[in-house]
Amino acid sequence: MPDDVEAWFAAAGDREQELRRVDALVTAAAPGIDRQLVPAGASAMLGYGLMPYRPRSAKETTMWPLIALAAQKRHLSLYVAAVVDGGYLAETRADRLGTVSCGKSCIRFTSLDRVDTGALSELVRDAVAATAAGENGYSAAPA
Repeated sequence: MPDDVEAWFAAAGDREQELRRVDALVTAAAPGIDRQLVPAGASAMLGYGLMPYRPRSAKETTMWPLIALAAQKRHLSLYVAAVVDGGYLAETRADRLGTVSCGKSCIRFTSLDRVDTGALSELVRDAVAATAAGENGYSAAPA
């Protein structure tokens, strides 16, 4: 699997170093978190911290990454699947993250240089801690 992850980075071309920087931030903020490629449409994204998840439309629980990193055409996307106290962490902290665009669980940016890396690291740590404590409303108990 590490070779697959290395191939994923290498396939990013001119985005490789930026993806590696974000990867280093995530792994530093969440030491020991598992990391693997997960399917995303016709390609893959780098997922961290698989957790049980069941979409409303599904009958079965599946495994989904707490955090995922993807290179889009014009930006990088960091998905944080964490709902704490009824709010998506990425959305509720968007104003602290620097020059980013946020959806409910997606943080989009063109360069890590435009992100408040301290605030992003804190968000990652809090997402991991909430999930470990069973307080992540996005995660589902295994069926």
